[in-house]
Amino acid sequence: MRLILICLTALLLLIQFPLWLGKGGWLRVWELDRQVSVAEKKNSELKARNAKLASEVEDLKQGTGAVEERARFELGMIKDNEIFVQILAPKTGSAGAGSSSAIAKPAAAPAAGATQAAKAPAKP
Repeated sequence: MRLILICLTALLLLIQFPLWLGKGGWLRVWELDRQVSVAEKKNSELKARNAKLASEVEDLKQGTGAVEERARFELGMIKDNEIFVQILAPKTGSAGAGSSSAIAKPAAAPAAGATQAAKAPAKP
């Protein structure tokens, strides 16, 4: 009787081994499920990025507003009859150099109390 119990226990363990550790076992399934969830998350992030880029491309194709905005902020360009005004923050103690911001204002309405850093050359 004891020998039969030992044989059945051994057979049960042999059957369980492929279920847990085999090629299609539960541990492998759990690992693959984790990899799928990571890939789905990355795909959703990339889809959002692609949608953003597609809308930006469409905006650049359709109108001049996006082109003008890029030219102003990335290239520092200003329109005719505008004055470039740069406002520098006062230096504070040991903090080092203060931050600065560049703002393009129309010539008719310069910022009050701002120091004029440079003027756009007037075209003849």
